Amino acid sequence: MNKILQFFIIVSILLVTAKAQTIDSLNRNLLTLQEKTFDFGKIPQGRPVKHIFNITNNGTDSLRILNVQASCGCTTPEWEKDKAIAPGKTTIITVGYNAASVGIFSKTITITYNNKATKFITISGEVWKTPATSAPENKQLGDLEKL
Repeated sequence: MNKILQFFIIVSILLVTAKAQTIDSLNRNLLTLQEKTFDFGKIPQGRPVKHIFNITNNGTDSLRILNVQASCGCTTPEWEKDKAIAPGKTTIITVGYNAASVGIFSKTITITYNNKATKFITISGEVWKTPATSAPENKQLGDLEKL
C-alpha cells in the first residue's frame, strides 16, 4: 500500500472516530438533570417514599427516554414511556423506595435515552426500625386532668 493511501485511511479513521465522539458527547449533553442525587434522610421502616427528578431536553431535536432501570427491586422508577420530549421541555422521573429493610441505603437508577446514551441518578438515606407495638397507655394522664 502506498503512503498516500495509508494517509487517507488514517485520516478517514480519525474523522469517523471524532464524529462518533462528538455525537456521543452531544447525546450526553441533551438530557440535563436538575439534581443527580437525593437523600431522603432518616425514614421509618415500612413507609415507602418517593422523589421526583426533573429532566430537561437541551438539544435541538426531540429526546426519548428508552428505559429507566433501578439497581434493585426495592426501587421503582416511573416515567412517561413512549413520549418524546421536545427541545427545551421538561419531564419527570418519579423514583419510589420501599423502606422495608433497616439500615443505610444507596440505590443507583440508570436512565437510557436516544441512541443508548446513559445518565445516572442516586437515592440514599437511612431506614430506622419502627416499634413493633404502639406506645403503652399512660395511666398517670388521668391524675393530670384532676389538677
